[in-house]
Amino acid sequence: VVVKFSATWCKNCKEIASTYRDLADKHPSLVFLSVDVDEMTEFCTSFDIKATPTFYFLRSGQPMDKLVGANKVDLRRMLATIAELSARM
Repeated sequence: VVVKFSATWCKNCKEIASTYRDLADKHPSLVFLSVDVDEMTEFCTSFDIKATPTFYFLRSGQPMDKLVGANKVDLRRMLATIAELSARM
């Protein structure tokens, strides 16, 4: 599971949104979710979200890794790694 924590007012979130959608299309075996930090504040607090966008990579409900910021290259790299690990399981 890949969870993107973002906000409607966040410029960097808007800039990476299309990349996130493209990656979701490219990796149909993974579940992609988007959480608005302003609408789900308690949930975001439980993940200790301090900046947007933040991406969490979960397996069986437990965090495997996280990425803070809108770095498209890093997001693609992490997704490729997660997809490869998921394919082995």
